[in-house]
Amino acid sequence: MIWAWLIFLGFVFLMLALDLGVFHRKSHVVGMKEALGWSGVWISLGLAFSVAVYFAYENHWFDLGNTRDAVDGVVNNGRLAATKYLTGYVVEKSLSVDNIFVIAMVFGSLAVPAQYQHRVLFWGILGALVMRGAMIGIGAALVQNFHWVLYVFGVFLIVTGLKMLFMKEKEEHPENNGLVRFLKKRFPITRDFHGQHFLVKAGEPTSKEPETPGAEVIPDPVVQAAPAGKWLLTPLAVALILVEFTDVIFAVDSIPAIFAITADPFLVFTSNVFAILGLRSLYFALAGMIAKFRYLKPALSLILLVVGVKMLTAKYLKAWLGESFNFVVLGVILALLLAGVVTSLVVGAEDDEKKAG
Repeated sequence: MIWAWLIFLGFVFLMLALDLGVFHRKSHVVGMKEALGWSGVWISLGLAFSVAVYFAYENHWFDLGNTRDAVDGVVNNGRLAATKYLTGYVVEKSLSVDNIFVIAMVFGSLAVPAQYQHRVLFWGILGALVMRGAMIGIGAALVQNFHWVLYVFGVFLIVTGLKMLFMKEKEEHPENNGLVRFLKKRFPITRDFHGQHFLVKAGEPTSKEPETPGAEVIPDPVVQAAPAGKWLLTPLAVALILVEFTDVIFAVDSIPAIFAITADPFLVFTSNVFAILGLRSLYFALAGMIAKFRYLKPALSLILLVVGVKMLTAKYLKAWLGESFNFVVLGVILALLLAGVVTSLVVGAEDDEKKAG
């Protein structure tokens, strides 16, 4: 099975290298057309991978599909593995959309220039892959050895879904976040952005750019006051740390959700990776329309409730719906997500018409 992991990770790192080293080598503002194009690429790759999953598990390539899934005690054949992968991918993708709202707030609050946002998201998502990989490994071991952990995850997801559905969220300002206050106390942070750098060294030339092209570059007082040779964080580094921290918080919800579907580490990790890889392009595609998706959050909360209930009642659902109950769960999740998007767009269009009238 180690070859399956190595091939998949090699493919992921190849795509990331092409992304940053070729297509986004120079910092630039990601437009809607480019964002939609890359979103289409990542979503197509994520969906197409289900075909590879089907044949790999059906033919037991790289020793896949030879062990029982700790969630339902069934050995995954090609059809079942592909269904679980797609369900996990849709769940993780839909929950990652909620992350976009917070990322937009972070960038807006810290006034991160549009041309550097892609760089922050690239390294943020690379770090997220490492952290999620560790969390998935721990979660898989827990489920494999302590099956009752699934019921704990199920209750947690139901409580989280109910909180999202009924509790009003307070508007938070990232600059007042406790983590930001901690960073300001412990580390020197420059006042201005210095190009695409996360760190700058006092006493050395930096690529600080003027806010207006052709304008005079005003020296950063924090850099000037620091001893020569001292490293300082830039606001871009603060944004990166907040994006990483945000992903950890959201992973606490999404990782238990995937274990409601399968405990197969390969299926869990690959569905998570493809969902995360498309997050950057999806952010640039949706960032300007976030206000219109007002009914998406209730849809996401209902998805968490469905997944939590499925985790607690899997045995009864299987007896009631038969072997195809995983397809039914996938259909319900897709229907909820589609309903949230369509309702948001329809209501948003009606509101726009009222304002225009």
